[in-house]
Amino acid sequence: MNTNVVSTSGRGTARRAANSKAVAAGARAGFVARGVIYLLVGLLALRIAFSDSGGKQADRGGAIAEIAEKPFGGVLLWVLGVALAGMALWRLSEAVFGQAGPDGDKPAKRAMAAGRAVFYGFVSYSVLSYAAGDKGSGSGSSDQQTADVTAKALEWPGGQWIVGTAGAVVVGAGLWIGVRAVMRKYHKHLKMSEMTKRVRRAVDFTGVFGGAIRGIVFATAGGFAVAAAVQHEPGRAKGMDDTLRSFAETPAGPWLLALIALGLAAFGMFSWANARWRKV
Repeated sequence: MNTNVVSTSGRGTARRAANSKAVAAGARAGFVARGVIYLLVGLLALRIAFSDSGGKQADRGGAIAEIAEKPFGGVLLWVLGVALAGMALWRLSEAVFGQAGPDGDKPAKRAMAAGRAVFYGFVSYSVLSYAAGDKGSGSGSSDQQTADVTAKALEWPGGQWIVGTAGAVVVGAGLWIGVRAVMRKYHKHLKMSEMTKRVRRAVDFTGVFGGAIRGIVFATAGGFAVAAAVQHEPGRAKGMDDTLRSFAETPAGPWLLALIALGLAAFGMFSWANARWRKV
């Protein structure tokens, strides 16, 4: 038997499985789930901006806790966790077989897809663990977790350089996210020709505004990590919740945080647009 034929056939079967309707459905469900989380984080941040947070955290943990308090919240969390697992599976298939598009086989794109697969796998696990009864999973303070990780890292040999480099990478990622959103790079990933003119305007508004704000939040969080490294103070590093609250401490006060909150909510809506029109 020709082993090359068998190998080629096996790869073809695997690629077809990766491009199957099930994987595509998982990806679209994942975009819906991501949209829900960003929308809830935006709404929680908006409440914080006007001093009505009720002790809630404007981060993923706060969003999970918010869902859990609603009628059928446990069921919704299971659905959310499974949908995020679908997103992780889709990103994994991109890492193994390449993304849709002419340059989808580039090593850099595959590496990014692999990183996203790990991230969404972790988020899915934390949500499903919370739904299964582990209330400490997924709902913990992102601020405390960030401070704890930073403190441990600073104790390592060369810890300041490690934390500082990680922070700089996050700053760079935030700027990259924001610039690509403003340049509307997402157009190549969406079926723009299938949208009406009104829908395209709405998608561009949420994509540019939401993506730019998301990039700003990432870059700001990375900046705090760099400051923690330079000053050797773990407390300087901030999670999502404290990063968002920091915008209210600027001269613009709560109005800047409100703008950031609306941007995150807009990105949630943009994620829903991806669920409908993304090329997967």
